Amino acid sequence: MYTNTVMDHFTNPRNVGEIENADGMGEVGNVKCGDIMRMYLKIEGDIIVDVKFKTFGCGSAVASSSISTELIKGKTIKEALALTNREVITALGGLPPVKVHCSVLAEQAIKAAILDYANKNNLVFEELAGFNPDELDHEH
Repeated sequence: MYTNTVMDHFTNPRNVGEIENADGMGEVGNVKCGDIMRMYLKIEGDIIVDVKFKTFGCGSAVASSSISTELIKGKTIKEALALTNREVITALGGLPPVKVHCSVLAEQAIKAAILDYANKNNLVFEELAGFNPDELDHEH
């Protein structure tokens, strides 16, 4: 049912925790299943130099959070904004269809954290046009 990569990231999640005085923090959730993801970013120049997460949810949510932090660490903000939930699924070697929403949450948590960073620094990223983490309706 779950790939070895999903199980590895679930049982040995990378980048768990908080970043004190994070440059950006985003939280998203799915009220139907109770998965809540919070991402913290440390950004220097245009590079995400550190990323941590805290996730309350199922194994797929933890694995999606963990691998998404690895996928964006060391990347530019634009590269992180380009990350899709499909890339998260591919990096995990797949997710059961009923758990695809976990990869969507990871993508949205990253965007929410970058939006927070943008708002704090009066920056505008066209990739975030219309994105409002408070108005997200997550499919489950």
